[in-house]
Amino acid sequence: MADKNDKVVDLFSRVNRNFSSEELEQIKFFEGYHYVKINRDENNQKFRADLLKQYANKCHYIVRVMREVNGEVWMYNYDVKNEELFDFLGKFHNNKLNGTIIEVEKYLPEGLA
Repeated sequence: MADKNDKVVDLFSRVNRNFSSEELEQIKFFEGYHYVKINRDENNQKFRADLLKQYANKCHYIVRVMREVNGEVWMYNYDVKNEELFDFLGKFHNNKLNGTIIEVEKYLPEGLA
């Protein structure tokens, strides 16, 4: 899916530039966010919900959060399971956790794939 992901990122990186009418048809805007909707993978196969859910259940995320403690800058690296990601991010919104989210990186732990 990297090829399609690269195309999506390329579209987003040019949001404030001039687009062709074909590109404009791909980029949508809702609730303050741009998105591109696709229904096929890089092999032109339709997505299957069961396979996507199986893949998602294997994913973990490293969420890197910057905090200043006693005048020093620290980087906290949290391992967050896919099904816990929204709850984890919500804790920042509700001020149960604090800091600046620097990066969210997806990974598959060894032995799961």
